[in-house]
Amino acid sequence: MIVEKYLLSSEQIPGVTVDSYVIMPDHIHVIFIIEPQSEDEGRRGAAPYQAPANAKLPHIISAFKRFANKDIGHNIFQRSYYDHVIRNRGDYETRVRYIYENPARRYYRLQST
Repeated sequence: MIVEKYLLSSEQIPGVTVDSYVIMPDHIHVIFIIEPQSEDEGRRGAAPYQAPANAKLPHIISAFKRFANKDIGHNIFQRSYYDHVIRNRGDYETRVRYIYENPARRYYRLQST
């Protein structure tokens, strides 16, 4: 509940929306939508919104981990994280499906062992 509270509080950052997420016992999957704060931000870089999103994501993740760890009373997160910029609708649908199916895959793996 604490992790979810701070994950969803990320939406208080201007231009940040939590699109999809799943909190597992030992990891989290989340899709953030990060909008540019100005027209100019969206035009920088090879792809629209790529540079600003990449610049904001480490700050979002750092704040999320810091506040959750403080509330819990100790560090529960690893130092790094894996990120992926979603580039098209097919990639988005693949990632969302993976997030929603992750709990069932974990349950099935546990039952199989």
